[in-house]
Amino acid sequence: MGIFSINLKREKVNKSMQFLKNNWFKILAILFLLWALTDNPYGYYQFLRWVILIIGGYSAYLAYNSKNMGWAVIFGLIAILFNPIVPFYFQRDTWQTIDIIVAVIFFTSFFKKNERKN
Repeated sequence: MGIFSINLKREKVNKSMQFLKNNWFKILAILFLLWALTDNPYGYYQFLRWVILIIGGYSAYLAYNSKNMGWAVIFGLIAILFNPIVPFYFQRDTWQTIDIIVAVIFFTSFFKKNERKN
């Protein structure tokens, strides 16, 4: 019973570590997006655009390589929306709503299948 219990705990730890290894950048994006709901200097929001552009673009790339076209399009659109080079301009309350929606999208993507689709 003891060895079986240790192996189960080790397996849980390995799964948790694999999850973090595969999703740390999405967790970072969620934290940055939720922090944007607080009162921050303008520079934070400029930095946020770069962070979400990079993470959204990288997530789109990973989804595309996994032949998961729906997620590739969603993350690609997120990257475009947050791009700092040709920015979209919205009111603060609109951006806060967008930040929440995008954080939920990143969170929801944790539960997608990571298998390749043929």
